[in-house]
Amino acid sequence: MHVFVTGASGFIGQAVVKELIGAGHQVTGLARSADAAQRLTRLGAKAHAGSLHEPDTLSSGAAGADGVIHLAFIHGPGDIPLGRRLGLILGGSPLGIVNRFGAAITTADRRAIDALASALEGSGRPLVTVFGTMGMAAGQTATEDAEPDPHSPGWMRSQTETAVKAWAERGVRATMVRLAPSVHGEGDHGLIPRLITAARKHKSSGYIGDGGNRWSAVHRFDAARLLRLALEDGQAGARYHGVAEEGVPFRRIAEVIAQRLNLPAVSLTPREAGRRFSWLAPFAAYDNPASSQLTRTQLGWQPTHPDLLADLNREAYFLNHMAA
Repeated sequence: MHVFVTGASGFIGQAVVKELIGAGHQVTGLARSADAAQRLTRLGAKAHAGSLHEPDTLSSGAAGADGVIHLAFIHGPGDIPLGRRLGLILGGSPLGIVNRFGAAITTADRRAIDALASALEGSGRPLVTVFGTMGMAAGQTATEDAEPDPHSPGWMRSQTETAVKAWAERGVRATMVRLAPSVHGEGDHGLIPRLITAARKHKSSGYIGDGGNRWSAVHRFDAARLLRLALEDGQAGARYHGVAEEGVPFRRIAEVIAQRLNLPAVSLTPREAGRRFSWLAPFAAYDNPASSQLTRTQLGWQPTHPDLLADLNREAYFLNHMAA
């Protein structure tokens, strides 16, 4: 199969490219820079110039492929073109600016999915996209059948699931993989490294309250295998969970970071957490256990790589962020 992958040069994307090529597929990855194109070439993939802000490049990449895995996402203001960014910043309250950025990011993602899927419409070819389990309700183990919760910190991206449902009804084998908040492994630059950075800055590793809230987790190589299986065998409209561990207590994450940095692990009030973690605070406080039982049964997926705490308790995880 010839697979077009957006976000192919990223942390998860590179693992997906390796997994696909290892399984005998040919890969073309979206590259928005010369550096990204070189990374893809070194992995054995072809590079396709374009970006999420250029829908025509997405459509053309998907049109020439037997299937698509869509991983690229606008993670912050720096990923938005300068002119558009200035328009979002000028005028209004700080909260209004945040809301405008959030709306711009979700709109861009929806347009990207539509551009990719429109090239596949009516063909039955697969499109695999990703969402997060942080978009699910708190305090209960989220299953694949559960709907996103508008009160969750990850709700912003729920349009992704709406788009998948719509395209699954239009002749695209569109599926959704919900990834755990911690997709960990060598080269991680997601939420865990931000916790490490905050611990270094504040001379302690923090958790909120008793730290009993839980995060699900998955190693990036296990996530990559699941994305391949969803591409090959996923059912139109299905939702799968990229979750190897249902719930790791947040306090245990903070304690491993504290041990590695030789710092105390401390309990924070919600106000203190807001000052320390900024936008990450709602995620750090969220109780987000999730199950992947149906995914394992339906796709035969079995995680085999180290769990989060074992992976985190390595020198390399901290050397990657010494400059933070």
